[in-house]
Parts: sequence; structure tokens; C-alpha cells
Amino acid sequence: MPKKLRKMESFEKVKVNLLGRMIEPKRKENKALLCGDSAISYGALDKKSCRYGNALKKVGVKNRDRVLMLVRDIPEFFYFYLGLMRIGAIPVALNYRLTSADIAFIIKNSESNLFILEDCFKEIFLDSIKLSNSKIDSIIFDPDGESSSGFSDLVIDADETLEVLVPSLEDEAFWMYSSGTTGKPKGVIHSYRTLLASKHYFGEVLKIGPGDRVYSTSKLFFAFSLAHSFFSSLTLGATVILDPDWPDPKSVSKNIDLFRPTVVLSVPTLYRNLIRGGFAEHPNFKMVKYYLSAGEKMPENILSKWELLTGCPVLESIGATETCFLFLSNFPNKKQAGTCGVPTPGTKAKVLDEDGVEIVESKDIGTLWVKMESVALGYWRLEEKTKEVFKNGWYCTNDMFCINDDGMFEHQGRTDDMLKISGQWVSPSEIEKKVLEEPEVLEAAVVGVPNEDGLIRLVLFVVAPQISGSKEDFEKKLMDRLSSELSIYKCPRKIFYRESLPQTATGKLQRFELRKMVMENQTF
Repeated sequence: MPKKLRKMESFEKVKVNLLGRMIEPKRKENKALLCGDSAISYGALDKKSCRYGNALKKVGVKNRDRVLMLVRDIPEFFYFYLGLMRIGAIPVALNYRLTSADIAFIIKNSESNLFILEDCFKEIFLDSIKLSNSKIDSIIFDPDGESSSGFSDLVIDADETLEVLVPSLEDEAFWMYSSGTTGKPKGVIHSYRTLLASKHYFGEVLKIGPGDRVYSTSKLFFAFSLAHSFFSSLTLGATVILDPDWPDPKSVSKNIDLFRPTVVLSVPTLYRNLIRGGFAEHPNFKMVKYYLSAGEKMPENILSKWELLTGCPVLESIGATETCFLFLSNFPNKKQAGTCGVPTPGTKAKVLDEDGVEIVESKDIGTLWVKMESVALGYWRLEEKTKEVFKNGWYCTNDMFCINDDGMFEHQGRTDDMLKISGQWVSPSEIEKKVLEEPEVLEAAVVGVPNEDGLIRLVLFVVAPQISGSKEDFEKKLMDRLSSELSIYKCPRKIFYRESLPQTATGKLQRFELRKMVMENQTF
């Protein structure tokens, strides 16, 4: 049975003030969102989210209903998301680069009551419905207003005020679907307690507040952006810069020139492409206070080149869908290249060995566990997996780390990436880091596959479209250097060339696909 709802006083009392803070008189005229030529104030955002919440109630959305969203980074994302939260419903924003098969799985798995989508996603939605063999109500809208719908009429007629009704801190607030490197997407359930983390890193470390402009090239369906560009920015009164299109170096440069962000959230691949395209040398890139990087390991050569060109620090960080917010990050006054920094405010972190014993020796590798307010309640309908990784408020990240002599956390790859070669553990990321020191190599991935004797040996995949000289000369140069800098058992036995490396819809490397390529087509 749903718990009895409590009113706005409870919302403020527990300090989950994402919605309540928007109606502060001193903030109403401040800009909340910038998107193209549109500028939406906090006051307007408050009224819009109330209208959308009231309209959603009119179409039958109730407290604790799950509602899927396929919406780009546009103001309507905020109107729908906040409107749903105001009435106690549970928004589930989806990656719009998922396949129709993945969306079909989520429709069926989530048991959602409604699907909200832009008309540009209508085709994949209809394909997904057919594949899922399910029925679900939908709201299909045109953000450009070129076609009207019954729902848009309801929004126009809706009241601009709506009392916020919120259950307890432990009740479900929103879901995200995590598309891991293998298997089906997992529904990650977050409670209202997650929102308590909104102020920690952005507020306590970066001192973000009114007057700051936050631009995330990662889309709002990613935890990195949802947590910091949405939850933290609105809680602290900053302005959020939106772009509905998928980011590329040219569009990112245009947005930085046009909107002058003070904080930029992005991923190493995009930083690299901005450098290669000459965009990082533009004057407005030097005006940014902080660049954050997450999603994958930042190669040290890219980080140093970026900081040389812009004069601005890059704060390498790491988080997860299961924590929503970052759990490790470099700080402006405490940073070290090649590391993920230290635990963020409000986070406890420990590295455990194979027996579950905390590692105290510097440089010893183990699995990272974190404890913070934003740890998820668990996975939807995956009871055993939930018990495995969520224990007494701690979350097992399945990331391998060591802590160096300076107390900084160094990422060593994923637990399922670690390989035992000749009886000794090998971290693929250590080898990949060395390979990426070659200027011709854009991307690198190391996997372990059995040879004809059944022994696991290392195979290297590289994206290197502009090799100078022959492949034979390149391979000899690379292997000579690797063998001089790494133990022999860490040196790959074979190199494969690819135009790109396989990734999930969320940009995670799919090592299993690389292993499959070797197993199906090659022997060594």
C-alpha cells in the first residue's frame, strides 16, 4: 500500500528542496534554462512544471506511477520531469540511442503506465510497441508547436500552481536504466534520499551558485548530467545550458562561444576531438572555470594538452547510474593526472581484496565500495543482483582501484576486465594507457582470449587510421616499447586494427564483442 503523502513542509524539512527552492521570490527572475534562443526563468519553470503536473493528473497519472520519457535536452524535459515529481509519479528518462529491442524490453520490464515522447521518436516507439507486444498509453508532442495535441491543450488550460506532495525519503523518486556492457538494461531505483546529494560536490567543492552557467555535453538521460546539470544546478540556483542535438566538436564550440558556461561536463573522447579539431584553442574555452570529465578514463596526454591550450583545470571524476552523483573526483586544490581523485563530500570509499578485506597497502588493487546518500535502493526485479552489490548502504562499483602514496584513487579497470595471465593478475587499462602514448593511436582495448592450448593470452585492438609507415614497422615499434616498459606477461600477442571499437548506447566499451571477433575469426 502506498504510504500516506505529506505536504510541502515535509519536503523542506528533509532538505530535499529541488522543487521548493524554485519558488523563492529572490530567485524567480533568475535564468534557469538556456536553449537556443529561449531563456526560461526559475519563476517560469516553476509555473510550467505546475501546469504539466496538473495536465498529467488530468490524463490519469497517479502517485507512484512509472512514466517512461524519450525526450531530448530541451525545456520540455524539465517540465515533464518536474511535473511528474510534483505529483509523486516516477519519471524514467531513456537513452534515445537505445535500439527498439532495448526499449521494448524496458516497456515490458518496467510495467510503466505511460510513455512520453517527442514526435521525432514516434517510429522507434511504434517499433518497440510491436516488439514488446504490450499496450501502453502515450503522450506524443511536438516541441516546435507545429502540430497540436490534446495534451498541449490541457497544459494551456492547466493551473499554474500545484502543491508538492512527497512520500518519505526512502520512497521511489525516479528510475534510470543502466545499459551495461553485457546483458539487458537494468532498472535502477532511486529514492528521494538521492536528492540530498545535490549540494555536495557542486556546492561544497566547486562553489556553484546563481550566476554560474552549467553545460553538459552528456545528455540528461545519463546519470552524470541528470545529477549535476539538472539536480545540482537547480538546487544551487545555477543556469543550465541545453542543446537538443547530439554533441560534436563544432556544436560544442558554438555553445561555449554563445552561452559562455562557467562549468562544462564532458567525456575524454570529446575533449580529444575538440583538441584535434583546433576548437580548444578558441578564446572562450579559456573563460570556463572548471571542466569535468567522466564516463571513461582520461588519458594523461589529452588532459595535459587540454590544460595547456585552455589554461583551465580538468577534474577527472567517476560515478555510476547506481549512485547518480560522482563518488570520486579531483578537486581544484587537490588534483593529480591519471587518477580519479578522492571521495566527494558525503562519500565513504573503501577498496576490498578478493576476500572482502579492506586493503591498506598503497598500490594494492581491489574492488571499490562506496557509501553515500545517493546510493540506489536496488535493481528492479533483480533480487539476487541487488543483494550482491548493495549491502548495508554500501554499493559495490565493480571498479578496480588502488590508492597511491598521495591518497589518490587510481582506476585499474572493471572487475570483469581483470585477467589472470601466467598466474598473475593483469589490468587491461594499464596496458591500454601505455598503448595510447603512441601519437598514432586514437583508441585502444585489450582483451583476453584462449589460445589453441586453452591458455588466456592478450590481444590488442587499436583505432589508428593515420599510421606513418607500414603496419609491420608500427607494430615493431609499439611492441618493442611495451616489452621494455611492461612485464612480458602483460604484452599482447597479437594486434587487430579497427575503424572504431564497439560500444553500448551509453558509450561503454563492449569487450565481449572484441573477444567474440577473435574467437570466431582468428587463431593465434
